[in-house]
Amino acid sequence: MARSEYMDGKPGMMMLISLAILVAYTYSVAALFIESQTSFFWELVTLIDIMLLGHWIEMRSVRQAKGALQELTKLIPDTAERVTDDGVETVKVDVLTEDDVVLVRPGARIPVDGEVIQGGSAVDESVITGESKPVDKDVGDTVIGGTTNKEGSLRVRVTATGENTTVSGIMRLVQDAQESTSEAQLLADRAAGWLFYVALGTGVLTALAWTVSTGFNVGVVERVVTVLVIACPHALGLAVPLVVAINTSLAAQNGILVRDRVAMELVKDIDTVVFDKTGTLTQGEMGVVDIEVTGVTEAEAIRIAASVEADSEHVIAEAIRRRAEEHDVDIPGSTGFEAIKGKGVRATIHSTTYYVGGPNLAEAKGFSIPDELGVFADEASEHARTTVYVFKDEAAVAAISLADVVRDESREAVDALHRRGVDVAMLTGDAQNVARAVAEELGIDEYFAEVLPDEKDEIIQGLQDQGYLVAMVGDGVNDAPALTRADVGIAIGSGTDVAVESADIILVKNNPYDIVKLFSLSEASYKKMVQNLWWAAGYNILALPLAAGVLAPWNIVLSPAVGAVIMSFSTVIVAANAQLLKTTDLSVDYNRYYAAIKYNEANSRHIPWYRRISHAVLHS
Repeated sequence: MARSEYMDGKPGMMMLISLAILVAYTYSVAALFIESQTSFFWELVTLIDIMLLGHWIEMRSVRQAKGALQELTKLIPDTAERVTDDGVETVKVDVLTEDDVVLVRPGARIPVDGEVIQGGSAVDESVITGESKPVDKDVGDTVIGGTTNKEGSLRVRVTATGENTTVSGIMRLVQDAQESTSEAQLLADRAAGWLFYVALGTGVLTALAWTVSTGFNVGVVERVVTVLVIACPHALGLAVPLVVAINTSLAAQNGILVRDRVAMELVKDIDTVVFDKTGTLTQGEMGVVDIEVTGVTEAEAIRIAASVEADSEHVIAEAIRRRAEEHDVDIPGSTGFEAIKGKGVRATIHSTTYYVGGPNLAEAKGFSIPDELGVFADEASEHARTTVYVFKDEAAVAAISLADVVRDESREAVDALHRRGVDVAMLTGDAQNVARAVAEELGIDEYFAEVLPDEKDEIIQGLQDQGYLVAMVGDGVNDAPALTRADVGIAIGSGTDVAVESADIILVKNNPYDIVKLFSLSEASYKKMVQNLWWAAGYNILALPLAAGVLAPWNIVLSPAVGAVIMSFSTVIVAANAQLLKTTDLSVDYNRYYAAIKYNEANSRHIPWYRRISHAVLHS
């Protein structure tokens, strides 16, 4: 390590340690051949022991932080029950191949990533997404290896094994993030280099001062070695890497995968978050928003509509059936289903014929629409919602408005970002009225509608040109250029592979509110890094003069062994402080006191003094 620092021209911790040991050993060997000179071997052995103890504490802390995610690999069972033509056989997981079918019994862990082809159950995915509530799984749904099947039995077709599984992918992402170099790490490395020269210079001055005052003797060597030892940047070498290791592990355990550490550090400074609409702020599928009835109850209206639409493949039919299922509405059987092209559908329930369709169906059939349902439809249209009517006896008895449903978490996320002083914008290819309706519902500051795929990138660039620091959140192929262009690209986990590969950070749970958690984690991590850097380098302001012997006139001097203890103690403090990051409550909406100060009158970014210093140091 010391040779590596020397060859790279970047002196640091190991060169200081090596120099201290070399000076002490050289003097002690020479003292064996010089009369009346005392050797230094006992102190040297004690020094090495304490230095090794400090290094062990450092490495143990890093291993513990990185080992948290290694536990994920233990979640994958060793064996699986493979379904064959002859029945079920128990095999090693590593012999499974794609398209094999495995049986997952109630309470068992799912051995590989796959798709449910038979059965239904709820699956505990908390180890991957951090979400404590089990997720319902039916035929066609995907499952993740390492998660736990709850009460039902599942037959799963294998879609990924080995290095291609979700767990392996998470491990690779976290490892890459922990091994990459961030700005804070660069600052720590430079500080370690400066500390080497400061310690060396202090050691030389200490040797000259003591030699002039007392003559050259073992005491002089003790002072020099103590200076070199106490300045060893063990704590400085641990300050940032340990925080990063805990940061990336904690993020992954909460469903946030970090691909770029620099982006993670930058999140705390973001002043504008731009969301893609469909599939990010909204669910990306039609849903029932509201119901107006006359002569029937809402439950009865949904029951009739779901029964009439039972055989339809239209997205509106799917939305109505989903609403019935969510509210446990009993759907009666229907007969005589007929799709009326471009207008609606018809079916018979208990000898009564019902129609479900829009205004075109009413016009074609001469059906009447009561005034209250017409007003309801007009208001829905103003909010860019689609309305269908339920007709009975040539008159509408209910109106159902549908739209791409906004996620509940989106409202919470936008509100929380506003409380932080962060501006929120939205990009969508939808029409102006659709975009305006969603923006008004969520309280979004600015929206860009009817945006073509290649224009998203240009809009992000335009915001950056105005001085904004931009995070882009998206999930589609057409979001990839914008994700790459943004200062921080954030992909929704269910999005396309292209979008995920273009992003710096991935939200596994597809929950927009995780953006708020991301801000909290970025801020908490940055604070720990700053605290650790100040302590790791700052304690030398007092320690070096003590080591040099400024209190010797009062008979207070530090031996090299005591210096090593102080140096190791600083490492323990840094390690303990970094571990406190694990106590961060990511559900709390931390308000940033400086978030509202984004621009001065000249429209230039306000940068706190301590960041201006860091920026100057990094680019000097």
